[in-house]
Amino acid sequence: MEKENVLNKSMRDYSKQIDILQIILICMVALLVPTFLAQILTKVFGANSVIASNSQIIVGSIVNTALIVAAINVKGWKKIVGIITLPSISTILSGYVFKTASVYMVYMIPAIWLGNFAIVYLYKLLLLNKNLNYFVTGIISIIVKVAIIFGGFSLLNFFGIFPEKLVQNLQNAMGATQAITATIGMIISYTVYIANKKTAKAN
Repeated sequence: MEKENVLNKSMRDYSKQIDILQIILICMVALLVPTFLAQILTKVFGANSVIASNSQIIVGSIVNTALIVAAINVKGWKKIVGIITLPSISTILSGYVFKTASVYMVYMIPAIWLGNFAIVYLYKLLLLNKNLNYFVTGIISIIVKVAIIFGGFSLLNFFGIFPEKLVQNLQNAMGATQAITATIGMIISYTVYIANKKTAKAN
């Protein structure tokens, strides 16, 4: 199947040890960053600091970087599924990023998982399989991811799932924040892409 072939693509082949190590590191980032980083930023810089108040941007950018690096470097649908599901589970369990809105994020899990899968799958399909330009791939992937997540939020909001007082914050988190953090993740991940290209040429 083409889907399976796409998910089994990576930019280069790694030894089994390096493959295991990078999967562990990516999973740790996906799990621990949403759980602990926002709290650490608040304690270090203060709850009213610019850094702490923008913890969603910082956490989301790191998570999106991990997703794109996984798209470039990690093979296999089982590994991909694990990586794309960890951040949202971690965020909901911790409650640090969305605070009082965290309980309502349970309803957003399917859209978030689908959006995360979309960005990983499209990077593999367009960049690795179709050899499309890195940034064109990124822009297409980000648009699709944001459309899925914001579309899911809009649908749930239409049915009155979210309290009115939280709608504006959640609307920003599921729309503009997703676009910003995915774009930052794309830019950061470009260093991994370039490093892989240089290594491939050297070999």
